[in-house]
Amino acid sequence: MIRILSFDAVRPEEILNRDIRAEADVEAVVDGIIADVRARGDQALRDYARKFDGADLDSLLVTKEEIDEAFAAVGEDFLTTLRMAAANIRAFHEHQVHKDFVINDTPGVVLGQKYTPIEKAGVYVPGGTAAYPSTVLMDVIPAKVAGVREIVMTTPAGKDGKVNPNILAAAAVAGIDKIVKSGGAQAVAALAYGTETVPAVDKIVGPGNIYVATAKRKVFGKVGIDMIAGPSEILVLADGGCNPVWVAADLLSQAEHDKLATAVLVTDSMELAKAVQAELEVQIPQLPRAAIARESIDTNGKIIVTDDLNKAVEAANLIAPEHLELCVEDPFALLGQIRNAGSIFMGRNVPEALGDYFAGPNHTLPTSGTARFSSPLSVDDFVKKSSFLYYTRDALADVKDRIADFAEREGLHAHAKSVTIRYEEAEQ
Repeated sequence: MIRILSFDAVRPEEILNRDIRAEADVEAVVDGIIADVRARGDQALRDYARKFDGADLDSLLVTKEEIDEAFAAVGEDFLTTLRMAAANIRAFHEHQVHKDFVINDTPGVVLGQKYTPIEKAGVYVPGGTAAYPSTVLMDVIPAKVAGVREIVMTTPAGKDGKVNPNILAAAAVAGIDKIVKSGGAQAVAALAYGTETVPAVDKIVGPGNIYVATAKRKVFGKVGIDMIAGPSEILVLADGGCNPVWVAADLLSQAEHDKLATAVLVTDSMELAKAVQAELEVQIPQLPRAAIARESIDTNGKIIVTDDLNKAVEAANLIAPEHLELCVEDPFALLGQIRNAGSIFMGRNVPEALGDYFAGPNHTLPTSGTARFSSPLSVDDFVKKSSFLYYTRDALADVKDRIADFAEREGLHAHAKSVTIRYEEAEQ
């Protein structure tokens, strides 16, 4: 049963213990896989597909025929849903596109910043029981909006050698360029270093298990990554006017993800806290993934009771959740006070699932408290910023002595000389 705690009495470490470091044996396994893929390329990917997925693959690439089969398998109604969701996601992310700027308000000086999309992006999509077509849309569409030239998706095949049709349909709707039948740390290694079939990319995005997360961390520096994602999280901040049946359902929407998922209710109402605690016991046994939800709720779930909503906001900012639901009468009154959250769901009619699938904002979000300093996946993840500057000879002359003095105070005399040498001949 979920615990009920008083915010004033609970120890900070009790609500902030979300350690996602890999065990030493995971580190060693991932090191071995990365080295193997770098040495043996495609053959290593085929061997791991056989070992981990039970798939014998003649080709690592998904064919057009397989995509056509997937379209037929999922049905026109789901394709319509995918297209509607994709349109919402694209429209939202188009507002994130930055414009280059130029500053030219000093005679002889031009300063500016330009945005350039990365050339190649890799998108990792989990398979098996965690096959999420929504992740395909959320990770591919921002890259497309940013103008990435080539996008490579990796996802494991099943024992029949085929990729989940829902995944393939979403990839086609999103406009993916290449789909590779590979999962796990080996797929991350292939995207980072390249194989005969898989091109080396500039950045890897997408969620995965602890082996995938560890591999992304290890290849960072060779390539960019979006984030190291931990288990799913939800924090529901609710007042006493909320329906406990709805609140319990929202908590379970994340608890069913993973035994390590964290579901937290913060409320100023002890009455609601007890009602939600009881309702969870009603709803958990009804879930197909009841065993997972049960362990998540009992081990990591908690209800934190505060004196008022201001204290509830304080608790939310301390926890910095991946998903934050403001289930209160006037959520906009609290929005300005929220400092740390991946995505904020406003009001009592906005379950977290709305953002997961359909509304438009990205669902690839910072976890494990990293919302204190990081952001959801966005167009920004697929572009680079370059500054540029131009000075005329006269403009440089106006500041050359100040630059030289600055450099010499740092002991960098060649820096100073590179400026003053341009004027020595004229001064002689």
